[in-house]
Amino acid sequence: MTSPLALSPGAAIAVSHFGNEAQPLVCVDQALADVQLVRTIAARHSFQPIGPFYPGLRAVVSEQIAMPLVQPLLPALQQAFALEREPAYFECYLSLVTRAPADLDPIQRLPHFDGVERERIAVLLYLSHDPQGGTAFYRQHGTGFESVDATRFEQYRAELDAATRASGLPPARYIGDDSPLFERVLKVDGQLNRMVAYHGNSLHCAALPEDFVPVADPMQGRLTLNLFLRA
Repeated sequence: MTSPLALSPGAAIAVSHFGNEAQPLVCVDQALADVQLVRTIAARHSFQPIGPFYPGLRAVVSEQIAMPLVQPLLPALQQAFALEREPAYFECYLSLVTRAPADLDPIQRLPHFDGVERERIAVLLYLSHDPQGGTAFYRQHGTGFESVDATRFEQYRAELDAATRASGLPPARYIGDDSPLFERVLKVDGQLNRMVAYHGNSLHCAALPEDFVPVADPMQGRLTLNLFLRA
């Protein structure tokens, strides 16, 4: 039986680069043959808080279910991200944003990175129509860093601490275009059935409109599938 998450034969794949660091971005439109079926299946999952950083609820997705989405793309991902070997499953979640801007913890008001390893690839599939939102990528003002690896981590953290002391904590909202600490480099629109892949150590964050109101219903709220690969 074919997985509902299998990559559609009609998927349109494009590779581009962004920022001063020319980081690769793989974009796949019309990724699923039947995205509404996947949304319906996703809504049946039990969502719960997982970890202290994500501003919402998540449901774990197994390797067997998740990997058909990217299996045909693994050679292309290896080439696009200059990996020594094809990336493999690391973890995967269905993710639903449920936290209002006013309720965000300070760490949730900033861009983040998933890890310092360049071998970690984030794959994000938009399962709701969110054209005003999407995913944004950032550059740290003080260092110019658009990604953080092990050699940059201490400098990144020191600059973040110094900038926060100088300008104060970010206001209780989802980060927008710019702030005293970061500037936006790129925004990918959250088009339904669009999938993007990028280095997990890039500085990124969910892009949400200023009037965003969270909805806890997976069929109505901001729903994504977040698959993490590691070579």
